[in-house]
Amino acid sequence: MSAAPTSAPNPAIGADWSAALLDARRPVPPGLRTWNGSDPGTRFDVHRNNVVVSLVAALADTFPVVRTLVGEDFFAAMARHFVRRHPPRSPVLAEYGDDLPGFIAAYAPAASLPYLSDVARLEYARVQAFHAADAPPLASARLGALLRRPLELARSHWALHPSLRFVASAHPIVDLWAAHQGHGTLQAVDLRRAQAALVGRDGDDVLVLGADRAAAAFVQALQAGEVFGAAVAQAAERHAGESLDLPGTLALLLRHGWLVQPPTTESTP
Repeated sequence: MSAAPTSAPNPAIGADWSAALLDARRPVPPGLRTWNGSDPGTRFDVHRNNVVVSLVAALADTFPVVRTLVGEDFFAAMARHFVRRHPPRSPVLAEYGDDLPGFIAAYAPAASLPYLSDVARLEYARVQAFHAADAPPLASARLGALLRRPLELARSHWALHPSLRFVASAHPIVDLWAAHQGHGTLQAVDLRRAQAALVGRDGDDVLVLGADRAAAAFVQALQAGEVFGAAVAQAAERHAGESLDLPGTLALLLRHGWLVQPPTTESTP
């Protein structure tokens, strides 16, 4: 099967092809012909099936916990609906699926599983973390020197590892994910519990760690560019009554290499 030659690329033709590949109700794109004169629609249907099957398989690889929670058949049906409405925007299949959490949140057949879209957010954050750029960790000696100078510490900016992500949910997304990694059971998960997760790469492994709200607010403030002192203050303001375990949070970031470059100090105004 081939397309009739054209004098110059036509974007409309590419759009027609993409739409027709993902929607069997659309007609075969014009200009197709087969070497033996047979109906090109039959062969185009094979391409349609292969494309959809490949994209569904890519989603299954990216969202294995979501797939397990709903079952193979439900996931395949949901993924096919998603593929038709959200075709890939990049040739890199590892990036495909960023819209799936939002799609699940509005997908009526999944309404009985209110946590499912947030589990999908967590799983996509893991993919992003895995493919994020690398960065050299901060030397503990450099951090120790700064911790001995409180005024300088308060004015310093901090750089976090590019892989570090934060996912908050009204549901127990960390426990649900962990139960599918052999840590605990689904029966033991309290579905009324809200949880937040820090997701980041440690070497070649992507970790999913539960985070309390104060620690998460501190990390988010650092990622937003706040100086150290302001980040500590924001964590206290947002979650009054929940104290920030600053030594423990810094130890966590250091242990996994998520502090990645010497802080720079600003002059006092």
